[in-house]
Amino acid sequence: MKSISEITKLFKIAELEELPGLIGEYENDERDGVKKLIHSAEKKLIELENEKKRIDALWEYERKYPDCQYICGIDEVGRGPFAGPVVAGAVILPKDCDILYINDSKQVPEKMREKLYDEIAEKAVACSVGHASPQRIDEINILQATYEAMREAIQNLGVSPDLLLNDAVNIPGVSIKQVPIIKGDAKSISIGAASIYAKVTRDREMAEYDKKYPGYGFAKHVGYGTKEHIKAIQELGPCPIHRLTFIKKYI
Repeated sequence: MKSISEITKLFKIAELEELPGLIGEYENDERDGVKKLIHSAEKKLIELENEKKRIDALWEYERKYPDCQYICGIDEVGRGPFAGPVVAGAVILPKDCDILYINDSKQVPEKMREKLYDEIAEKAVACSVGHASPQRIDEINILQATYEAMREAIQNLGVSPDLLLNDAVNIPGVSIKQVPIIKGDAKSISIGAASIYAKVTRDREMAEYDKKYPGYGFAKHVGYGTKEHIKAIQELGPCPIHRLTFIKKYI
């Protein structure tokens, strides 16, 4: 008979799909430690089934258009920050996509976002981003700059979508059919994936800007107007990635 520590190690290293077999193997073990392991494993399996149901519900909008081969989700991040670009994401998922845990990027922990970014990049039919620089934002305003970033993301896909599912907006200057969905990043699998793809892209870029322009804390607040950031602007002045129209009251 294996010791509880040995069985614990088996459960710890097991993939989710291996848990039912382990549960069946040790379900008659009367030791309290093993019972706890089985209870924890069963809880994980229940959570997995609930997550699969949640993800299945996120395909609601995509299922409304069965004749569309390539449905592209569009979302942006970075409209509100004082610094850095606005970044738009565009993602086309295959109809048999099995990625779990996609959601509005703000609802997904950072480590999970990083993991999902890689999985989206691997499994998507196509994914891309578009940017609008701080200077462009100052020049034409944040809304028009966001539209530019979205159009660029669509152009960068390399695949022509049949349909765009957008988070809340209609993008001007685009001939592809569009469906705006309020809070779409939490309602559509494609928009949620685009949200995560754009968020991770921008966060990584802001971490690089933190190295280039130290003292502002870009890696921590990614350009948003925190007290720390405002204090740094007042002490150091603006740097090349600040949106001057956003911070004029602080300089």
